[in-house]
Amino acid sequence: MKSIISTENAPSAIGTYSQAVKVNNTVYLSGQIPLVPATMQVISDDFAEQAKQVFKNLSAVCEAAGGDINDMVKVNIFLTDLSNFATVNEIMSQYFNEPYPARAAIEISKLPKDVAIEIDGVMELPNVG
Repeated sequence: MKSIISTENAPSAIGTYSQAVKVNNTVYLSGQIPLVPATMQVISDDFAEQAKQVFKNLSAVCEAAGGDINDMVKVNIFLTDLSNFATVNEIMSQYFNEPYPARAAIEISKLPKDVAIEIDGVMELPNVG
């Protein structure tokens, strides 16, 4: 069974996609960029602030799906400058507990709205019952 996950606590989709799609206990999260949900504007030009906003947005979608960010099993991080990787690690440690999810970090040339970071991933909801 497939269901669409949507929350006002994360930026609304700016294209032909859903914030997340849940199939059974697996949730596929679309990429989140550092938009403030209330304004749909980029939080700032500061990389650390952008990264924190992305994790806040991911957390909101995870909660809307019935879990939390620590239920994520795979995280894909897209950066326009891989030299920001250490900052991502530091900020990620504020949102995730061990054991950490599997992860990839990839430098790419450009992201929507010229932001510096985007993250997507997969969450596995705990069995309830």
